[in-house]
Amino acid sequence: MEIAIYRDEFIKPDSIDNFLDFYYSIHMEHLASDLLIKGLSPKQISDAVVKAIKIGKSSGVEIREHFLPLLTEINHEIMNDCKLSHLGYGLVLMNADVDLSVVGKFQVDVLKGYLDTY
Repeated sequence: MEIAIYRDEFIKPDSIDNFLDFYYSIHMEHLASDLLIKGLSPKQISDAVVKAIKIGKSSGVEIREHFLPLLTEINHEIMNDCKLSHLGYGLVLMNADVDLSVVGKFQVDVLKGYLDTY
């Protein structure tokens, strides 16, 4: 008996991908638009999300576990948003405009926490 078709990579059915996306999304407790309350503009948030995703990719982080693009209605306007895990939220905040005090304070707190473990 011969094998008619052989693939050297495993292709998951769409149903598994859909389930995984759903599973990851229920563990994402933040929205990028939550940063509007902290004083970031939509452009600053968007730029920070792009940087955070690039950092995640270059660090080997599974992006779909931490970032889920979606649309949100704020003040009767539809805007691009992103659902975030704790790690995703932290990466976005860490990579936001450093001229904002909330960003600087977050970066210092993270660094202090990191240094306290050594």
